[in-house]
This record gives sequence, C-alpha cells and structure tokens, in this order.
Amino acid sequence: MAHRRPPDIAAALRAVLPAECVLEGAEERRPYECDGLTAFRDLPAVVVLPRTAEEVRQTLLTCRRLEVPLVARGSGTGLSGGATPHPSGVLLSCSRMSRVLEVDPVNRLARVEPGVPNLRVSEAAAPHGLYYAPDPSSQVACSIGGNVAENSGGVHCLKYGLTVHNVLGLRGYTVEGEPIELGGVGGAAPDGPGLDLLALTIGSEGLLLIVTEVTVRLIPRAPCAQLVMASFPDVQSAGNAVAAIIAAGIVPAALEMMDRKATAAVEPFVHAGYDLEAAAILLVESDGTREEVGEQVQEIEQVLRATGASALHVSGSEAERLLLWSGRKNAFPAAGRLSPDYYCMDGTIPRKHVGRVLEAIEQMGSRYGLRCMNVFHAGDGNLHPVILFDANEPGSWERADRFGAEILELCVALGGTITGEHGVGLEKLNSMCVQFSPAERAAFFAVKEAFDPQGLLNPGKLIPTLVRCAEYGRMHVHGGALPHPELPRF
Repeated sequence: MAHRRPPDIAAALRAVLPAECVLEGAEERRPYECDGLTAFRDLPAVVVLPRTAEEVRQTLLTCRRLEVPLVARGSGTGLSGGATPHPSGVLLSCSRMSRVLEVDPVNRLARVEPGVPNLRVSEAAAPHGLYYAPDPSSQVACSIGGNVAENSGGVHCLKYGLTVHNVLGLRGYTVEGEPIELGGVGGAAPDGPGLDLLALTIGSEGLLLIVTEVTVRLIPRAPCAQLVMASFPDVQSAGNAVAAIIAAGIVPAALEMMDRKATAAVEPFVHAGYDLEAAAILLVESDGTREEVGEQVQEIEQVLRATGASALHVSGSEAERLLLWSGRKNAFPAAGRLSPDYYCMDGTIPRKHVGRVLEAIEQMGSRYGLRCMNVFHAGDGNLHPVILFDANEPGSWERADRFGAEILELCVALGGTITGEHGVGLEKLNSMCVQFSPAERAAFFAVKEAFDPQGLLNPGKLIPTLVRCAEYGRMHVHGGALPHPELPRF
C-alpha cells in the first residue's frame, strides 16, 4: 500500500505549530529537495522547521494520525540520499534547533540540540581546553543530529573513534510521540544493563526515532601535534605503508591518503605545499605531549622510509600543520576544479588491500571512461573515491553510478563493507543486497517494525526489500523514487 497525501496536512500542522514553522510553497520547499547527493531529488509535500522538542513531538503526532511519512534532516550535507524527501510526506528540518545547551568541563561532556554544527561544539568547549573529536570534512556545516544519523567519522577517527564512540546519550521521540532517553544522559557511562539501544540508534538514518538532544563526550586538547607528509612513487607502496604503520603498533591521531589527482585538484586551491609529482601522499599526524609526539614521529618516519617513501616532510609549526590539513579538508569542493559534477563513494576495506583496490579503481575508470580521484581515511581503510562526471553528457551519470557500485562490490569481496561513515540512504540500497543475506535483512526489518510498525519514518531508505535484492543488477534507484510502489513502506 502506497502512502497517501491527505490534502489537509499543512493545515493540520499549522493547527499545532506556529505558522512560520510550516512551509508549503513550491519555492519554499525547493531547498530541501535533496541532500549532498544531488542525483536524487524530490519535493516534500510540506517542510516543518521546529524550534523546540515539543514542536517535534506535535509534528510526529500529526504525521502518525494522518499516516503521513516523515523524513528528518540536519544540515543536508549527507552524501547518500538519506535525507531525500518523500513526495507525499513531511520534511522535518532540525536546523533551527541549534543551541548548545550545556558545556560541563568537570564531566567532560556537552549537551546540544541536533541542529548544532559539528565545529561549534568544539568552539564552545575550547575555553575549557576541551573539544569534540569526530571531525568530518564538512564539520563547519554538518549538524550533530546528522552525524548521529549517519555515524559520521572524520580525519581523526582512527585514534578517537566515530560518532558512536563519542556520543554518551540521546533524547528524542518515538513515532508515537513518546519521549525516549538512551545511553548515559547526565554523564554516566552508556554501558548499563539491557540492550545497547544507543549504539543501535546511531547510524539508523532517522528510521527509528527523531533525536532532539545529544550528549557528547569532550576530550582534552593535546598540548602538541605534528603532521608527517610522505610522498610515494606508486599507490601500492603508499597502501603498504598504511598497513605497516598499524602493524608496527603505532596508532597515529590521523592517517590519510591522497592520490595525484586529488593533490592536483587541491594544491592550486589551498597552496598547502603538496608534492604534485608523487603518485600518492600520506598525511600522518601524532598528538600528545611534546615528548610523546617526538618519539612517535621518529617511529612513523622509520616505517615510511622502510616502505618506500620518496620524500618526508614534518610540519614545523601549528600554522603549517593546519595548512597541510586544509587541503585534505577541502578536497571535495576542490573536485569542482576538475569536473562539473562528482560522485563521492564510501566503502571500507582491510588496510592490507588499500593499494590493490586503488589500482583496481584506476582500471575501472578506464573501462567506464571516467576519472576518479582518491582522498580517504587510509588508517581505517575507509575509501572515498571521487568519481568525476558531467551530468549534461548523456549516460555520464549512469556510468558513474555503475562505477560506484562496482567499487562497493569489490570492497565486500575483499572482506570490507559498503559504507564507513556516509550511510546507506537511497544510494546504497542495491549494494546492501551484496553484503547482507536475506536472514540479516529480515532482522533489520524486524528492528524497524518494532520501532515504527507503520513505516512512517524515512520510508524506503537503508533497508532493501527482498524484491529489490532479487532484481539487483537489472534495475537501480534513480531520482529518489522507488521502482515498485507496492513494496512495503519500510
């Protein structure tokens, strides 16, 4: 049964919300038609911009009563179509819920609303010598609520973990409008008796509940940090160096890789001093006390030389360290210097296969007639191939789509996964069929139904149906539309 759109949904919402919170005009709704994956677009029937938790609750109650789908959205920087609207539903944007409610330096935590940008948490904690560790490249814009939905990481996730390792508790509402608290709200460790519903919720892409408050862990800022930039003559050597660093028992604060296409795109943009002759560079950061950093940097340099680094450079100042990171942080927007459009993939592989996979991606690019630059969290084996294409060229997006799917299939074949931090959304529904068995997918559906039996929260995302998996290879999701309206709503 397909979702219907009651003609009075906007009026019903205005009856319980301030009128300025409800947007119905086509041009008012247009900015919400997609997230960062612009290939999938759809206008929501209504957009709601709540300012309070109670307004979120009233929205949920109204949608449930009228059986209207509801899609939650943070800042819209996601790259998997997770926030693509439902054309017959409500798009609930948390952007106005942007208060830092509390910074507690004694318990080293902060309580924030879901619309708070990631970087603002660290800015609020900075006077206390603390910060929030997960640092996606879009941290100046992406919201904490969106980070929770996708289990975002960042360049320092190797040492300090993903969102799931840095969130202590959540508050929100179920689809029935019932309040729910998960984890260690108030500073207690989230390891009490019972099921770990906090970890279940982080990365669930808005399918289970709507988050209205997040309690995050804050950590002391290291007194010293240095960045080692290593150049390599080929990607295989660079990949081997990544594995060798971890095998040596070294856990750097960050371990990132950029290939020649990526540095060529970024260097004219930020002037960081990247080696443009190298086939690949590694950015390896150490943090801690000055003595700890000095000792670890020496160990890192030894491993890098032994694995074939052609050149090494260690940052000599904090300003230089930040400049070297600025290129990595701006790699995705810099892709616009090379191509009108790009498609950023996200898959994870065992570190030992980094070089092998990069070479395979190069061969795939030749077959599909598309360029691909690679910039990614090498220490975690979390790949971010950036496929360059031109949407105005007939067939270009379709080739990019198939290229990306083949990369993910290779990740699974080598013992990896189809996503590390971008989520599944609409983009990877077909790829979920590659990684998970029918029994596993049935278990996912059972969890979804326990939280949302009507299938109203973000329907058609994250979990592929059995029919979809049976047809994988013969069809794909396009334009944010499900190919079979008779499929189950969740």
